[in-house]
Amino acid sequence: MDEVKGAIDGERDYTLLKGDTGPLVYPAGFVYLFGAFYYMTENGTNIFKAQLIYAVLYMLTLTVVLAIYQRARTVPPYALLWLTFTSYRIHSIFVLRLFNDPIAMLLFYVAVLLFMHHRWYIGCVFYSLAVSIKMNILLSAPALLLLLLSNLGVRGTVPALCICAVLQVLLGLPFLMAHPVSYLSRSFELTRQFFFKWTVNWRFVGEDLFLDRRFHLALLGLHLFVLAVFATRRWIRPDASLSAFLRRAFADVARPQSFPSQIALALFVSNFAGIVFARSLHYQFYVWYYHTLPFLLWSTRLPTIAKFAVLAAIEYSWNVYPSTDLSSGLLLVAHQVLLFSLIFWPEPSTLTPVVSKATKSSHNA
Repeated sequence: MDEVKGAIDGERDYTLLKGDTGPLVYPAGFVYLFGAFYYMTENGTNIFKAQLIYAVLYMLTLTVVLAIYQRARTVPPYALLWLTFTSYRIHSIFVLRLFNDPIAMLLFYVAVLLFMHHRWYIGCVFYSLAVSIKMNILLSAPALLLLLLSNLGVRGTVPALCICAVLQVLLGLPFLMAHPVSYLSRSFELTRQFFFKWTVNWRFVGEDLFLDRRFHLALLGLHLFVLAVFATRRWIRPDASLSAFLRRAFADVARPQSFPSQIALALFVSNFAGIVFARSLHYQFYVWYYHTLPFLLWSTRLPTIAKFAVLAAIEYSWNVYPSTDLSSGLLLVAHQVLLFSLIFWPEPSTLTPVVSKATKSSHNA
């Protein structure tokens, strides 16, 4: 909360906003949210009250996540016990560490649930709010764009994207009016260098390679390649080329609506691909995908025991502090097993997009 104290006092230059953990590097939604927490917790001094607030947010997150699983109906109930009763690290991120990541993910999951109900425009409001808390939400943006084009066409997608953009402008307006360059350069910074001592996923590569720009570019290239694979093999109908998909997106025709499970899977896979090839993962980043893991695993044909083995390996890796060569290597292996299973060994029901009845123009608000 000390990062937003300057903004509360009237400072609008983002380069001058900082706290004990460093400069403020999050969009304006973060400032408003933690500004509210600042007042709700007696100027940030009542930590217990802050923990109670986060406990409520944790319960809300679980409620929304379980609603997503119930709507999709792709994961057996016993697998959901893992989400509810495991992971000391997740409990710590919510109630002890008080990071902004869980709140961004709560808003993201609300958006996913709305998308699953084909409430695209309201979903975009919550999606943009999530981005305003933390930019990791944009990892799912490639899948969201294709979902919008597939379900709404270009004519419906443009307003959806405008909703996302306008909301970002409105939230950042006090800072954009005063110091636009400092706000944009700090709040949406993409070139920030991570510290090797905090990495969970790349400990085994050594610090020199971890900091090497060529390593970062290789990860980016792999990330884009995997997204292209999923886009052409999973998110666009297998019987349609990219050009055919785009022609249909521009045409004013009846559009089959994606089933809820397909919508969630595409968004979760896009998010997971970004995590697999992230330049670094810090401990609080576990919440970025923890609640999606059963969904992803039960979208593959891995044996049940292998699915739980992957869950256990990932959970172990995130609970080793500080990370070791073994824990980060094991995390990489678990991630690759899941990623390759999603690509090469998916559940048959996820291979061909199954659609509900076609509608002429389903721009549900």
